[in-house]
Amino acid sequence: MLDIKYIRDNAEAVKKNCELRNIKCDIGRLLILDEKRRSLLTYTEELNAEKNKLNELIQMSKDAERKTLIEQGKAVKEKLEITKPEMEEVEKEYKILLLQVSNMTHPDSPIGKDDNENKEIERYGEPPKFDFEPKGHEELMTALDIIDFERGAKVAGSKFYFLKNEGVMLELALTQFAFNKLIQKGFTPFATPDLAKDKVLLGIGYNPRGAETQIYSVENTDLNLVGTAEITMGGYHMDETIPEDKLPLKYAALSHCYRTEAGSYGRHSAGLYRVHQFTKIEMFAYTTPETSEAMHTELKNIEVEIFKDLGVPFRVVDICTGDLGGPAQRKYDLEAWMTSRDGWGEVTSTSDTTTYQARRLNVKVERRDGKKEFLHMLNGTAIAVSRALIAIIENYQQEDGSVKIPEVLKKYMPEGMEVIKKKCK
Repeated sequence: MLDIKYIRDNAEAVKKNCELRNIKCDIGRLLILDEKRRSLLTYTEELNAEKNKLNELIQMSKDAERKTLIEQGKAVKEKLEITKPEMEEVEKEYKILLLQVSNMTHPDSPIGKDDNENKEIERYGEPPKFDFEPKGHEELMTALDIIDFERGAKVAGSKFYFLKNEGVMLELALTQFAFNKLIQKGFTPFATPDLAKDKVLLGIGYNPRGAETQIYSVENTDLNLVGTAEITMGGYHMDETIPEDKLPLKYAALSHCYRTEAGSYGRHSAGLYRVHQFTKIEMFAYTTPETSEAMHTELKNIEVEIFKDLGVPFRVVDICTGDLGGPAQRKYDLEAWMTSRDGWGEVTSTSDTTTYQARRLNVKVERRDGKKEFLHMLNGTAIAVSRALIAIIENYQQEDGSVKIPEVLKKYMPEGMEVIKKKCK
């Protein structure tokens, strides 16, 4: 979240920024509540000070004075009891509105209403030109017997699936390939819990409960299935202060990801593109404020390197204001060419959230001079297996329905497998 002092001093800029990001938040109401909250806090502190003083006088007083002082103390206590529910009501609404305010936007981020106005900044390779009618991954994978959507739906519902045969090995190959690369680049590998508490999701910027949530919540608990390891790795250092000399911290985290994808149906959401569960390796970094922009570029460049190695055509887009959401100051997406979409589809994303998540999760850096301040937190997708599989299957398909294995993955496949072929009946 933003510092309330910053919002007070820059109210119009914050309001305009929220509008550009399609974030609904009543800044005027927030500031009214802020003023009322501060006034009530001051009043409460004054009453508590008066109560403490009266308690001291009562201890020192004679019987004749004590009765009067006790009556005065009761009056102060009654005032505190009247003020408490008012303070709680103001505090509740104040926190709700404060958490709705988006991060400020990087000055170089493009201004736009939605993802149609994202700006392409890099491109690697060009869409393939097949001398046959290409198929989508759903048809290809089903024919190759490496996925089963039908039984996935029977067991768990629509948008669940079974990977099988070489599909399983491809997932394992992708995770091994990504981990090996990231470890070489100084990342510490993790396998994270698939559950996190409400307060962690709120800290990261997700709404774990309510009508608009995209999160699966566990009934009668404060736990939720995570939609990304960004959540668990963001919570990893919650309420901690990290010495400056230990930064940056670079983590690579494997988790399953669960998303309700409510309303995400249609041709462009078919097959593996939008599913309720998938495996992902997430990069996460904690940095000093002055180094976070360089780290953001590093995360983006690692994503580029991964997909260049996989040999699929893709581009990098700078996300416009209307598509940024709440936490990110700036975000880059990688979009690979997908025949099933006859266009580009997102495969990775990397965001610099500056102090937005750190302030909500109370994660600070202790400078060498002893000063403490909120650090910066960043995240980036190394491999989201479901989307990576789409890009590989569709771009490496052959006329006979077989699929070539990318060169960098062959060593992770059984017996150096080079092609996934149809099974003999």
